[in-house]
Amino acid sequence: METSDNGKNNSGTLEQKGIEEKVKNLLSRMTLDEKVGQMTQAEHRYLTYKDDIKKYYLGSLLSSGGSAPKNNQSDVWADMYDEFQSIALQTRLKIPLLYGIDAVHGHNAVVGAVIFPHNIGLGCTRNPKLVKEAAWITAKEVAGTGINWTFAPCVAVSRNDRWGRTYEGFGETPELVKIMAEAAVKGFQGRSLADNTSILACAKHYLGDGGTANGKDRADTQIDEKELRSIHLQSYISSIKAGVGSIMASYNSWNGEKCHGNKYLITDILKNELGFKGIVVSDWKGIDELIGDYKYKILTAINAGIDLIMVPEIYESFFFRLKKLVEEGEIPISRIDDAVIRILRIKYLLGLFDNPFTDRNLTQMIGIKEHREVARQCVRESLVLLKNNNNLLPLSKNIKHIHVGGVKADDIGIQCGGWTIAWQGESGDITPGTTILKAIQQTVSPDTKVTFSSDGIVAEGAEVGIAVIGETPYAEFRGDSDNLELIKEDISVIDNLKKAGIPVMVILLSGRPLIIESELSKMDALIAAWLPGTEGQGVTDVLFGDYKPTGRLSYSWSRTMNQVHINVGDNLYNPLFEYGFGLTYS
Repeated sequence: METSDNGKNNSGTLEQKGIEEKVKNLLSRMTLDEKVGQMTQAEHRYLTYKDDIKKYYLGSLLSSGGSAPKNNQSDVWADMYDEFQSIALQTRLKIPLLYGIDAVHGHNAVVGAVIFPHNIGLGCTRNPKLVKEAAWITAKEVAGTGINWTFAPCVAVSRNDRWGRTYEGFGETPELVKIMAEAAVKGFQGRSLADNTSILACAKHYLGDGGTANGKDRADTQIDEKELRSIHLQSYISSIKAGVGSIMASYNSWNGEKCHGNKYLITDILKNELGFKGIVVSDWKGIDELIGDYKYKILTAINAGIDLIMVPEIYESFFFRLKKLVEEGEIPISRIDDAVIRILRIKYLLGLFDNPFTDRNLTQMIGIKEHREVARQCVRESLVLLKNNNNLLPLSKNIKHIHVGGVKADDIGIQCGGWTIAWQGESGDITPGTTILKAIQQTVSPDTKVTFSSDGIVAEGAEVGIAVIGETPYAEFRGDSDNLELIKEDISVIDNLKKAGIPVMVILLSGRPLIIESELSKMDALIAAWLPGTEGQGVTDVLFGDYKPTGRLSYSWSRTMNQVHINVGDNLYNPLFEYGFGLTYS
């Protein structure tokens, strides 16, 4: 297995004397237009003209979920990035672009990149060294397309499984999340941000996004400051300790006040109390949800302490309004300079002024076998064995006949989940990888008969049935749900396999614990596989005993929908499976 460094991670400080002098010198030569441009981030699809990059001195671009070149291949991504960067370097001061993307479980927007398990699975590994390794490989693949900034890791402490972003979090406790957050930041940013295999990390979403009322995305987190600090702030403290270079503001409110406009949270706590020296970036159109007209929204967000505003579509309007606010004295130039200093500091630390273009040697490494092997290990360690009656597992590779049931057994898109190629994810053959069915076929003896049906029927004659069931892809907002019970089609798969009179093991693909208590008695064995990504052989490594299960639940597993807000440490705590639960083979 590769290692990202051989000793102490040195990315823990963002201030270096030589760079601070360069930043101060460059800032002194900048016009107001150039400063405002540095604070503006547009989505590349919405550029009216590519030359708007230099017309408005844009400091940053991004590719949002599903925003890919028409030919979604790694070298085309690199060509696109290099073209945008070359335009930025035609400006008077030749300040290079930051380019951001949501690489949240691998370089998940690029066809052919390695897709890792989502964070919910990585939390179950309890292995920060492996999480760091996964982030480092992701960084190399992102850098292979030129892109220098990932909007990851999500360091939310998720407290209600109704939330559609539950799978983006490592777990329900601050103790686990802060360890994994630190590991991920160090993996993305490496020993030095200037290394060609390092990219800028972004801890998100600040603050309290995992604690909203009823698990609703972008809703209100109704807790006192003591609880906000003890549960939701801890992972940001560990991320800053690890040297994270950017932090993203959250859509949610805290006791009625939107985080994007909360000066106490952003300036007083994050910047002043915690000493964060990096960039505070808004979320997608995040300032739009503040009160007032658009000019007042900008005023509120900038004065609250946000440094770089993600205005994907209306960057021109933002540019002129922000400039006007400064000219009118509504926003002090000291606030603008603070923001620009933070942005320039990161650009110097990344080495963009010296090496702004794609390292094409890294482009050739996207999706290579060595990277997939690390992802496969992540899958092995993320699986949680929840039930194993009569030691049904591990299965023998020489078993005579296995029948696999469920459409999800042979669907790489479902296996990867949301934030894969498309924003919400999608079913089907969306990127190269090994499905669970294919992995079973490749693992068993040549004499073993493997049959498959989408509904679990015609399993007669098999020695064991394997049902692959669970959720179909979703991402933020659309993934919120008040019904986490198994769908009737999945229940039918289990029932049809049981009718064949054979033992049934279930592989559950999901972005959160589902309500399964009423069906549990039908399952002779149960593995929570979460959203494992492209390397389905990691599942069969556990299934057939090449790797003993080691995963332990990073979330409490509720019995009913009335219980999905429970968390370890609650006074009334009686889940179906406790936080930290996980069986192994004898």
